[in-house]
Amino acid sequence: MSRFRRIYTRNLFNRVAVAFMVLLSGCAMGPDFKKPAAPVSSGYSPQSENGHASPEPGQAAGLQKYNVTAAIPFDWWTLFHSPQINSLIERAFKANPSIQSAQAALREMQQSVIAQQGFFYPTVGIGYTPYREKLAGNNGGNALGLQGNGRNIQTVSNPAGPIFVGPAYYNYHLASLKVGYVPDVFGSNRRQVESLQAQLSAQRFQLEATYITLASNVVAAALQEASLRSQIEVMQKIVRLSNENLEIMRKQLKLGYIAEADVANQEAARAQAEQALIPLKKQLELTRDLIRALAGNLPDEEVPEKFELTTIRLPEELPLSLPSQLVEQRPDIRAAQEQLHSASAEVGVAIASRLPQFSITGAIGGMASTPSWMFKTGGPFFSLLANISQTLFDAGTLKAREGAARERLIQASADYRTVVITAFQNVADTLHAIQSDADFLEAAARSEKALKAAAEITRKQYKLGYASYQMVVMAEQSHQQSLINLIQAKSNRFGDVAALYQALGGGWWNRPGSTSVN
Repeated sequence: MSRFRRIYTRNLFNRVAVAFMVLLSGCAMGPDFKKPAAPVSSGYSPQSENGHASPEPGQAAGLQKYNVTAAIPFDWWTLFHSPQINSLIERAFKANPSIQSAQAALREMQQSVIAQQGFFYPTVGIGYTPYREKLAGNNGGNALGLQGNGRNIQTVSNPAGPIFVGPAYYNYHLASLKVGYVPDVFGSNRRQVESLQAQLSAQRFQLEATYITLASNVVAAALQEASLRSQIEVMQKIVRLSNENLEIMRKQLKLGYIAEADVANQEAARAQAEQALIPLKKQLELTRDLIRALAGNLPDEEVPEKFELTTIRLPEELPLSLPSQLVEQRPDIRAAQEQLHSASAEVGVAIASRLPQFSITGAIGGMASTPSWMFKTGGPFFSLLANISQTLFDAGTLKAREGAARERLIQASADYRTVVITAFQNVADTLHAIQSDADFLEAAARSEKALKAAAEITRKQYKLGYASYQMVVMAEQSHQQSLINLIQAKSNRFGDVAALYQALGGGWWNRPGSTSVN
């Protein structure tokens, strides 16, 4: 009889295994994700009246040219040839908490994917339960009966005196191995894993975006500091020239050559120059605070890097990715695409939840009054249970959840298109800024050159006696003011370059170990 039970049990488990294979061959519910097609676009601005789009590949932008085949390096900031910028970005990548937060979020999502993948496999657990019990005499029918070791656990009647059933005291031990499995018949778990894997990819792109944003912010802050230092230097010279001019005018007033109103006007001009110097110094301190924060430092923890415009070079060539490439290069677009993928998979999860649910549980173990007899004759046991359930009425809850998932998919699709449009606008704005600022820089350079020549001519005239020293000072003031405009124009051009590299995706795909853009 025992041999028959073993054969029967083996055949039963074989049938269950075959059923597992049949159930696992089920299909996943919901739409299969399809990558959105790249926008049909040939440029970043509409055709102008003369038939030329601005800017075009190869078109000059000041001292630079665009190149659609130029690679975007992951360390694009090195093209400024500033060791100070390079070292500060390296410091920021190591210490800025935004990077550490994004890295932790990525690792968290990786663990979430692993946790969800675990539901593809059975759960196995063991348990051991020893206990001592007093069996009431009045519950004699609950007696455990004869054990394998010969002990009979049951209540007994009082042999003499009053008629009653005496209680029984006993120890008991239960050990078991339990196995549970939920077949993924309609692909609910597969879709959940797919959704989490898409979120994992989105988080990976968020990390890349964090690196790019941090590098861009560091470059922008460094350029701001360099510009402010140059402007402060020029403005201090303007203040000195204003003081010098004021002293000349006071002497002229004493000699009767000018009126007091002229002196008052010059005093006002000097005060205005001093006032203009104060916000520049304030902005420099605020910029230094920002740089320390970007480097992961507190305000009292200085960074050694200092920035000057004379140590920063403008790249001679600029990349210009085609619109079809931009959707692959921008990490925010790739992240939005993965969020769309996740929303698509969640529709499948919602559909599968409305279909029959399957589960299988089994247990094998032993029980006895002493541990040594749990797996001997009379102690072993096993159980096998299959369950199929189907919700018949839930007041529309599951249907509403499916509807909500479909609406989230529509929302994610719209969000993706918004990100794409914004990214293209970002590139277009940057290209227009490059062209406009290049024109402004050229005009500022011409103005500075002309005013410098005028100052030199006035100085020569002064030496020959044809001009007063006051005219020399005023000409020099005009030249210094043009230098401030030139400094601001140069700073804007540097900033435009950094903005373009950020707008085109920052070259993260060229960093060793990064995800490919394809």
